Amino acid sequence: MTRIDFYVLPSATSHARQLTACRLAEKAYRAGHRVYLQTATAQDEVAVDELLWTFKQNSFVPHARWLGEGAPEVPVLVGYRPAPPFSEDVLIHLAEAIPDAYERFERIAEIVDADAACRDAGRRRYRFYRDRGHTPVTHQLADKDDPA
Repeated sequence: MTRIDFYVLPSATSHARQLTACRLAEKAYRAGHRVYLQTATAQDEVAVDELLWTFKQNSFVPHARWLGEGAPEVPVLVGYRPAPPFSEDVLIHLAEAIPDAYERFERIAEIVDADAACRDAGRRRYRFYRDRGHTPVTHQLADKDDPA
């Protein structure tokens, strides 16, 4: 069964969510996993793609943007579209909607910030997973916390 973790941030900025997503992607990549980092919009996709190059000094996370076709040979894909059919290790989810075909992933990382709309959407996803027999785990992060 898919393991689902919610990372709850104290701040209400999309940048904090994106930075946490980059840290989680780096951790998963270093552990040998393939990652799909799903954003909410095309604009967020570009921002996360750029942030993966700069979020941490001396860090390198091989990644590419998922443009909806082909099978890039990189361990981390970033996109706002539904996950590619060949992804199955880790989904890092930054969108509000329930991810398509979520059950094919071994692990899902949901990142929720302090914005009221983001929290409400996170609660809906939590209930959705729970109602389908999953036991999501919640991690309350402090400003200084690094999920990696």
